[in-house]
Amino acid sequence: MEEQQPSDDQQRLEEIINQLSFYKEQAELIQNQIEVMRSSLTELEVLEDTLEAVEGNEGAEALVPVGAGSFIKAQLKDTDEVIMSIGAGVAMKKTLKDARKIIDEQKKELEDTIGKLSENLKKITEIVLKLSPQAEELYQKIRGSEG
Repeated sequence: MEEQQPSDDQQRLEEIINQLSFYKEQAELIQNQIEVMRSSLTELEVLEDTLEAVEGNEGAEALVPVGAGSFIKAQLKDTDEVIMSIGAGVAMKKTLKDARKIIDEQKKELEDTIGKLSENLKKITEIVLKLSPQAEELYQKIRGSEG
């Protein structure tokens, strides 16, 4: 019994299917990165709003998280400074003005990165939209020749 060799169309279809699978995985990874960055952006916006709300409100009451969704009441003291994480587990004391500047820079960086990732996602989507009809056409051609 003779072993059938895959036709050029079948080989091309397999290549396109592999490419589609690769691009779809890439799109999913990029989408996940965008979601993480949007979440970080939201956290920065909350921080920005919180700093604005506490500025000059020494003695005001605030709820302080103590873990497991629990809080204790505390009085605010020295609301002109904030201890900010600067990365790698390191935190520094910053004035509110400096903290706002850092937050603005971080927000801009995240927005720029989200924009770049969105562009990449758009390009990948265009490739998938171009390859999908080619795969369908080859599949129909192969199916038609088998009959």
